[in-house]
Amino acid sequence: MTTATDSVELVGEEVTGNVARAVLFAAATSATAPVDMVHPLAPNVPITLQTLWVYLAGIVLGPLWAGVAFTLYLLAGLIGLPVFAGGNAGLGVILGPTGGFLIGFPLGAMTIGAVAHGTDGLTPPGDVPVPRLVAALLAGTAIVYAAGAVGYSLVQAIGLVAAVSAVVVPFLPVAGLKVAAAVAIARSDAIVAR
Repeated sequence: MTTATDSVELVGEEVTGNVARAVLFAAATSATAPVDMVHPLAPNVPITLQTLWVYLAGIVLGPLWAGVAFTLYLLAGLIGLPVFAGGNAGLGVILGPTGGFLIGFPLGAMTIGAVAHGTDGLTPPGDVPVPRLVAALLAGTAIVYAAGAVGYSLVQAIGLVAAVSAVVVPFLPVAGLKVAAAVAIARSDAIVAR
């Protein structure tokens, strides 16, 4: 007895493409890990390009696959790959003062994807109306920064207001620049969602 397998597709082409894109976003985020700058008003929290990748993942991949991308990113760091800011890795980073931001990455990316695309599937990034795109990015930023502030507050044993003053307020202008960059990239012909 023989079984024909020519027409059997174990994993659909769409799923394969989405997994590949999620892995690429996780890898791109990891590649920017060594690129960080010290913020003069908040020297304990680096300025990185990683949140820009969170923004772009939500816009390009949508909520599910953006969440997968940043879950893969966190898992890579947990197993010891140097993917976190400054090329760091390990559970100690996630449990450290800036770990809340890392935990906020998948949540923020999923939020951006959900607000930008809604429940009707992926819209090509260039077709998402700018106000909706900005609302998605602001919502995702709020999630990432809230998680970061809560984590910082817990680890540093300070109040939430003090944590927001220390690790959120100084970064708002930087976040604004990243939101503007994400909108510009999304509205350009540089990316195409499928």
